[in-house]
Amino acid sequence: MGYARDRTQDFRECVRAAAIKQGMDQANLTKLLSSLMMPKALQKSSFLSAATETMKSINTLQSFVLARRKDYTDRHRSTEQDRDNIEHEVGLFVKTCRERIDFLKNTIGKDESGGQTGWISGLICSSHNADLVAHQHGVVLILSEHLHSVTKTFDHFRAARFQEAIEKSMPRLRKGASSTKNMKDYNYEMNQHETMEIQELKQDQLEEETRALQVELTNLMDAAQETERKMIEMSALNHLFSTHVMHQAQQIEMLYQQALDATENVVKGNKEIRKAIERSKSSRTFLLLFLFVLPFALLFLHWYN
Repeated sequence: MGYARDRTQDFRECVRAAAIKQGMDQANLTKLLSSLMMPKALQKSSFLSAATETMKSINTLQSFVLARRKDYTDRHRSTEQDRDNIEHEVGLFVKTCRERIDFLKNTIGKDESGGQTGWISGLICSSHNADLVAHQHGVVLILSEHLHSVTKTFDHFRAARFQEAIEKSMPRLRKGASSTKNMKDYNYEMNQHETMEIQELKQDQLEEETRALQVELTNLMDAAQETERKMIEMSALNHLFSTHVMHQAQQIEMLYQQALDATENVVKGNKEIRKAIERSKSSRTFLLLFLFVLPFALLFLHWYN
C-alpha cells in the first residue's frame, strides 16, 4: 500500500502555470494564490446564529442551576428570600429560552431563498430546501429537549424544597396539640380546689382557648394538606407535560421522515421529467423527419409511374 502525500503545493503550481499561460498579470496572480492559501470562511445563516445563541443560553441556565443547587436545596445555607430570588432568575431564563425556541420555530424555511426562477429550477432546488427544513426542525427539537432536561432538574430541586417545608410544619402541629392537652389537664386539676363560680369561669375560658387552638390547628392542617395537594397536582402536570413533549418529539421525527421521503420523491420526479423531455424531443425529431421524407417519396413514386 502506498503512503499518502500532500499534493497541495502541486495544485498551486498547476494553478500558477495555467494563470501565466492565460496571460494573467502579477497583481491578479498574487490575489489568486492568496485566495487559495486563505480561503474565506463560510457565512452563517441567521437561523444558525440564533440557534447557537439559544444553545449558549440553555448551557448558561444549566450551569446556573447546578452552581446554585446547594444554596437552593439546603435551608441552612440561604434564606427563603434567596431561594425565591433563585427561582425567579431561573424562571426568567426559561422564559427567554422558550421565546427564542418559538422564534426559531416560526422562522423555519423563511430566511433561505434560492434566487432561481422557473418551474424546472424550482423543482431542482426543492430537494435542497426540503433537507434544510428537516435540518432546522431537528435543531429546534434538540434545543427543546435540552431545555426540558434542565427544567426537569430544577423541578426536582423545587419538589425537594416543598417537601422540606411540609416536613418542617408537621412537628409544630404535633407540639401544639400536645401542649394544648397538657394545659387542659393542668387547668382541670387546679379548678377542682376552687369555688364553683370560679370553676365555671375558668372552664368557659378554657373552652374558648381550646376552640381557638382547634381552629388554628385545623387551619394549619388544611394549609398543609392544600400544599401537599398542590405538590401532587404539580407533579402530575409535570409528568403530563413531559409526556406531551415526548409525543411531540415523536411527531417531529415522523415529519422529518416524511420530509426525507418527499425529498426522495421530488428527486425521482425530476428524473422522470428529464426523461419525458428527452422523449418529447426524440418524438418531435422523428415526426419532422417523417413529414419531410413522405412528400419526396410520393413525388418519386408518381414520377416513376
